[in-house]
Amino acid sequence: MNLIEKDPLQKRIEISNWIVLTVIFLPSLIFAPWKFALGVLVGGFISIVNFHWLGRNLIAVFKNLSGNVRGMVMVKYYIRFIITGVVLYFLISGGTVNVIGLLLGLSVVVINIITTLIISLSKKNCLEEVS
Repeated sequence: MNLIEKDPLQKRIEISNWIVLTVIFLPSLIFAPWKFALGVLVGGFISIVNFHWLGRNLIAVFKNLSGNVRGMVMVKYYIRFIITGVVLYFLISGGTVNVIGLLLGLSVVVINIITTLIISLSKKNCLEEVS
């Protein structure tokens, strides 16, 4: 199997996703009701799994560039979208989790990417000022 080496930034984002989830989940576990904390945990897990799944799908598509690449990406996107929607429907309709906690958990990857972008840009600007 020919593995494609991951970009260091991608590795850092994948590790930081779990760190951000932990940083958000632990205080919610201590200070918020159980359903809220569970919503944060489940939402974070869903968003991290979706991010990982998207990465795997894109790597698989770019390994095999023959045929309809756009169509394959869209089919896999919609499959992932429908599965996520069904899982979220059952979580919300069953009253298993708090909706606000779930939304906060689903935002883990977005929070992490924005934070990583800001840190990377600030480091780049600091290096340019020193030069």
